[in-house]
Amino acid sequence: MPDQAKRPPTAALYITCLANSLRPEIGHACVQLVESLGFKVDVPLDQTCCGQPGYNAGHRDQAIAVAKTQITALQGYDWVVVPSGSCAGMIINHYPRLFDQDTDWLERATRLAARTRELCQFLEEQGWHPGTRPQHRTQHAWAYHTSCSCRRETHSHEQGHRLLLKAGIRLAHLHDQEVCCGFGGTFAAKFDPLSSRMGQKKLAAIEQCSATGVTSADLGCLLQLQSLDRSGLSFCHIAELLAGTNATERQS
Repeated sequence: MPDQAKRPPTAALYITCLANSLRPEIGHACVQLVESLGFKVDVPLDQTCCGQPGYNAGHRDQAIAVAKTQITALQGYDWVVVPSGSCAGMIINHYPRLFDQDTDWLERATRLAARTRELCQFLEEQGWHPGTRPQHRTQHAWAYHTSCSCRRETHSHEQGHRLLLKAGIRLAHLHDQEVCCGFGGTFAAKFDPLSSRMGQKKLAAIEQCSATGVTSADLGCLLQLQSLDRSGLSFCHIAELLAGTNATERQS
């Protein structure tokens, strides 16, 4: 008799607020990438914000309430995949800290953290290969901006770089990749002049490396730089580049 207990592994796509509201095509690219690895992908309808803005602003009680909602919405999946180092870092590193005085919820948060991955982490760990993906026809040389969150929260910036090279994406050599673009979530709203100067400095570095496009694993960084760009750069999330779905490139 066939083994009816076998089922494909499941992955929940945690789409993030920015992608869901402004660039849902990023989610489509993520689904394509994860499904290519043999996973059954679901996008839980009960997911909302990860709670990071409130948490960073000191609203711990509200962040706990949001975290409980997300932990509940994401239970039952083998993996949770997040196309953002920022939101992935919140779930992996900060959800358990929110419940250091609540044993039951701490256990649930720790279990969720253990099976949550930033997209590039997940793809490399699962052995993603471009395979028969559509050929990347653009003539752009892409500057890969590694977000602060991917560097410091999920430590997945090197995975992103390796995946781009594996996919045959032409990369420009961007100096000072580790320098922040100035977004930083609520930082950009509270300290706009400083945030803008940081973004303009990053764009100057991109111009110096002769890149004609910018990619990143965090949409917030791309939106920050795109809002300041005056030279006509293209902006594309790394998921779209890897999936080959960026036929219509974003222009500033």
